[in-house]
Amino acid sequence: MPGVADHGGFDALVIRTDYHDEAGWRAVVTELGLPWGDRCYESLVHFVDDPAWADATADEVAAEVRSGENPSVVFLADRTTMWSEPRTLLAVTAVRREDGDYALTTRYGRSFRTLPTGVHEIHANLSIANMGFEEFARAAQDDPDGIFRSF
Repeated sequence: MPGVADHGGFDALVIRTDYHDEAGWRAVVTELGLPWGDRCYESLVHFVDDPAWADATADEVAAEVRSGENPSVVFLADRTTMWSEPRTLLAVTAVRREDGDYALTTRYGRSFRTLPTGVHEIHANLSIANMGFEEFARAAQDDPDGIFRSF
């Protein structure tokens, strides 16, 4: 699938899978481009905005991402992202069932919703192995709305 091969390891990978709301997508892109965290860190995001991904499922995206550079997480801008308030992205682990840490990583599920501001926190901590996917998934599970907001 197009766009994934260009992804750098230091950038959060955000793939658009819904093409029904251009204004919603632009709002997500704008929010993800803002500095983040208590030190106003630079936003590092690789956006994949190609209709070839339209209506792709989380499983399809994870399988495709695993065939490339194998980031630990991918974020989907899906129909829920475009139509919900607040706008939330779907964080999906790219860990394979055959990987030794699959059971731990998916203890609280293979995916969860996050605010755009959470994308950076999740990606940064996973990239440096400071935290695991399961810690973010559990925080989302503990939220009344099922959304990771921040630690």
